Amino acid sequence: MARYNVSCYHDKPMGFFYNNSNITSDEWDRTQLILVQCAGSICCCFILAANAMIIAAVVTNRRFHYPFYYLLANLAASDFLAGIAYVYLMFNTGQISRDLTVQGYFFRQGLLDTSLSASLTNLFVIALERYISIMNWKVHSNLTKRRVTLLIALVWGISIFMGAVPSLGWNCICSLDLCSTLAPIFSRSYLIFWSVSNLVLFLIMVAVYLRIYIYVMKKTVVLKAHTSGSINRKRTPVKLIKTVMTVLGKFWRCSFRSGLAKGIVPDL
Repeated sequence: MARYNVSCYHDKPMGFFYNNSNITSDEWDRTQLILVQCAGSICCCFILAANAMIIAAVVTNRRFHYPFYYLLANLAASDFLAGIAYVYLMFNTGQISRDLTVQGYFFRQGLLDTSLSASLTNLFVIALERYISIMNWKVHSNLTKRRVTLLIALVWGISIFMGAVPSLGWNCICSLDLCSTLAPIFSRSYLIFWSVSNLVLFLIMVAVYLRIYIYVMKKTVVLKAHTSGSINRKRTPVKLIKTVMTVLGKFWRCSFRSGLAKGIVPDL
């Protein structure tokens, strides 16, 4: 953890760090900023409403009381948090970013990072759950509610930790020469770690789903040779492939949001 000393700049506003990283911000007039905030807020409200409905459906409908749907509801919860985080970001960006305190910037980015980490980790857990189910040729896995609850708790524990890492000391407040040009108080090593960890997670998920796909196709060939080809059996591979594409598509969306959170897509 970074120690307070004469070379640290905890009391400086974020403008000091933006200038140090040579980050310039586009000047938005009041009308443009209000339009962007209104449009963004409408989109975020839609995201909040959609994910709230998913969570409500899983909680109230007994047909959805299975491990996969619990994890899906947890994914919706992480997206719900992301919607809140982006509303907060929109009203604390642009020139306001430069007036933020270091603690305020850590809170803003930590909120985003926690929601993004929760989404990515949820996708990984869902991939493992689908693997267990499909390897046993079942629609739902045999995970107990207790294990699912522990998985959900683990997801949020990891996510909160990842969101808090920069504020816990992995930053460049005391070593300005290590600051990134993308995020002014995040060290380059931390951004590399973030990027590599996301890439590794993606590659593992691709490997899992590739294994699922190969298994399903082999199983389908065997079934075709020993059955008359019932409609339900023919539909099973298609459903599994749709699941693969949906989850991977979700991962790419989370990866783009991760870029936003890390400053790869600049502030407004």
